[in-house]
Amino acid sequence: MIAITAALGAILEIIDTSIVNVAMPDIQGNLGSTLSEVGWVSTAYACANVVMIPLTAWLSDHFGRRQYLLFSLIGFTGASVLCGLAGNLPMLILARVLQGLCGGGLLAKGQSILFETFDRHEQPAAQAIFGIGVIAGPAFGPVLGGWLTDTLGWRWIFFINLPVGIIAVLMTAAFLPRDEARHGPERRVDWLGIGLLTVGLACFQTMLEEGQSEDWFSSNFILATAAGAALGLGLFVWHELRIGHPAVDLRVLRHRALAAGSLYSLVLGMGLYGVMFAVPIFVQNYLHFTAAQSGFLLMPGAFASAVTMIAMGRVSGRVDARLLIAGGALVTVATAVLLADINPSTGTGSLFWPLILRGLGGVMMFIPLSLATLGDLPKKDIAAGSGFYNLTRQLGSSIGIALITTALAHREALHRAILVEKLAPPGGSPVTQIRMFGSALTTRLQLFDFSFIFHSGDPVRAQHQGLQLLDRTIDSQALLLSFADVFAYVALAFVATLPLLLLLGKGRKREAVVDVH
Repeated sequence: MIAITAALGAILEIIDTSIVNVAMPDIQGNLGSTLSEVGWVSTAYACANVVMIPLTAWLSDHFGRRQYLLFSLIGFTGASVLCGLAGNLPMLILARVLQGLCGGGLLAKGQSILFETFDRHEQPAAQAIFGIGVIAGPAFGPVLGGWLTDTLGWRWIFFINLPVGIIAVLMTAAFLPRDEARHGPERRVDWLGIGLLTVGLACFQTMLEEGQSEDWFSSNFILATAAGAALGLGLFVWHELRIGHPAVDLRVLRHRALAAGSLYSLVLGMGLYGVMFAVPIFVQNYLHFTAAQSGFLLMPGAFASAVTMIAMGRVSGRVDARLLIAGGALVTVATAVLLADINPSTGTGSLFWPLILRGLGGVMMFIPLSLATLGDLPKKDIAAGSGFYNLTRQLGSSIGIALITTALAHREALHRAILVEKLAPPGGSPVTQIRMFGSALTTRLQLFDFSFIFHSGDPVRAQHQGLQLLDRTIDSQALLLSFADVFAYVALAFVATLPLLLLLGKGRKREAVVDVH
């Protein structure tokens, strides 16, 4: 019951990260905002969320883990109701900030509770229950969000959190052990460290979220956020390493397994969540799926993840975690290679098995990586280690999405230029062009012209429409090639980072992490 309680909080936080994206057009129309303005509904949540994750260890130590989790769940549920009741965009953004601040502790605190509560031999099963929500949540979010938006309206993507939140609060109060009484003087609050962390991570997350739409470093706003991130995080690290009681204990990175696991978690977040982001974008832009349809496309992979989680719960802890992670990485590489083979005839049937493999590979890495990274930490370092580990995965997801979005735009422009050049090389005479390309190109344009003349009877208009159709075909082909490039980059990233696994622990060393009390 403790494992299910921790998983419920994590599911709330993760699903709410992806469920809102589906409803953005409806929110924009209902609240009368522009596309760039409504984008802050997502950005505000992500910034607040990422700031809170590394602070969870200090907050749970200061207030007690049970009290802090209860407060986070109540605050998150209340903020969800405020989001649903928002009458204008500023109120919705403010409520999303509150939701992100309360939700930041649900994921990291939930995982640290599992490591602090369960014996070593029970860890794989507990992590499997927790991991089902972490892995499958991003797939269920768009489906649930699309259905709620279409049937009940966008406000219900927030109201749906109310019954789940109430259940999670009641289960936390009933099943999570009470906090032990604290002795000794109160520790001073590291307000400067918290402030520097807030500035640094908020600026960094904002830069990632808004970079592509602002054309990255050609924008003064992005330059300012980059400078704020570098200055804030740099001063934060310097400050935290020189004081006795920091808000975030960076000294836990002295554990080699935690440092290496957190770095690999960054790659895991970039690759797995990047693929999860890229596939729906591909089917929506190329196959013209709706958001809900693209969510349903991901469902078989989510179910495969859930089934594999159960199996991994039995295997993890008995097998060297590094071997399982390497196997999962190679399965993910195979997934990316299959996806990189997309072509104009690619349909849902062609995506079925790659997405199944993606689900299998993600699970093969998630549980063993958690055990290898956090399983051998001393009891006093588990909370801080869990916060840092989850922060890197969250940042990896944001970095991966930002890189993929930018790579898609750049590669699409490059491929379009190459395709246009192949159709009409600069400097070539019309006779040369007809000789080089006339056979295929002229035949295609004639077919377009005949088709449009048949419907309109106007040769000039038909020729114009034929050229427009050719232009859209080139755009479609360039988009297809850019997605193939992105999937190939993901495969290379996982291959290049395999040596990091040598720095991890085996994930099955001790019999117990901490006693159940």
